Amino acid sequence: MSTEIIIILIILGIITFYVLSVYNSLATGKVRIKESFSGIDVQLKRRVDLVPNLIEAVKGYAKHEKELLENVTKARSSLMHASTTQQKAESDNMLSQALKSLIAISESYPDLKASKNFLELQAELSDIEAKIAYARQFYNSNVRGFNTTLANFPSGTLGKMFGFKEEEFFETKGSEREPVKVSF
Repeated sequence: MSTEIIIILIILGIITFYVLSVYNSLATGKVRIKESFSGIDVQLKRRVDLVPNLIEAVKGYAKHEKELLENVTKARSSLMHASTTQQKAESDNMLSQALKSLIAISESYPDLKASKNFLELQAELSDIEAKIAYARQFYNSNVRGFNTTLANFPSGTLGKMFGFKEEEFFETKGSEREPVKVSF
């Protein structure tokens, strides 16, 4: 073989290796995003399962807070039926707001605040909220890495040729960032 053919084969080998490397990197990123989204899903499910217990704990003390308890139930139902990332994020925001209001209402009921059952549920909810925040951060970190690879040249061009598309971030909407307003 001539040296030109060897050089061409080496160049083709390098290009092939690079293309396969980019593809594998993007495929790995996609799997990481799915894994991290399932982490969010698991924590949201834990929170959804906890909500009925919180409502029952509050019901006896806050009979006139029917609208608030209905809002928590609606938000929980919405989250249970959400399927896309955006729907889950919106439903999660709605449930977070409702739960914040529920916890704020509990401040008005000293017997409820002192209830061992309620305190345990509140601690568990706090733990779940911390885990959800971490899961969101982990998911968004994976999405950022994946989307950055797609935004860069030449990996982005190759990724788009292979059919990879940017992923959505799990975002908190403006209403969740506002403090909870409770009035009696």
